[in-house]
Amino acid sequence: MTVQRIVLILGGARSGKSRYALRLAEDRFSRRLFIATAEPIDDEMRERIICHRRSGGRGWRCVEEPLDIADVIHDPPVRCDVILLDCVTVWLGNVLVKEGENAVQKRCREVLVALKRAKCPVIIVSNEVGMGIVPDTKSGRMFRDFAGRFNAKLAEIADVVVFVVAGLPIKLKGDIDGFFSENR
Repeated sequence: MTVQRIVLILGGARSGKSRYALRLAEDRFSRRLFIATAEPIDDEMRERIICHRRSGGRGWRCVEEPLDIADVIHDPPVRCDVILLDCVTVWLGNVLVKEGENAVQKRCREVLVALKRAKCPVIIVSNEVGMGIVPDTKSGRMFRDFAGRFNAKLAEIADVVVFVVAGLPIKLKGDIDGFFSENR
């Protein structure tokens, strides 16, 4: 029997995907590593980060890493039974802003390789950005396209894919219960 190692949780903004991911990890693993990709670039984002930090309870260690998530996945700084990466689309925005569009493919490949070689299960949270209106700027459309393509690649290698809408998880691929029973 193959051990499943990657869960991808997709959803729109404020869909409940992060809360669902936290609950999955907390219900099944005792040593948890949270990779946070957001940076406190303004007051609103600082407040979101503070709220996110408060939501993590006992058993969580947090690494704030806006760019080098592949390195953290490949070589976690602490012993952990599961890694929760939140959020891929924020990370992708960081790459685009700090390194430019030419860095996106290389960075995405690095993450895919790290996920395939991860030493423990990884739960990935990402926004589904392709269901809304078409962005009116070239950079907005480019971001949407990069995010959509990378989400598809993540879904391809993931053992389990869940779409969360209005706080309700909808299984798209794999067996979420089987994932956790095999990784205990």
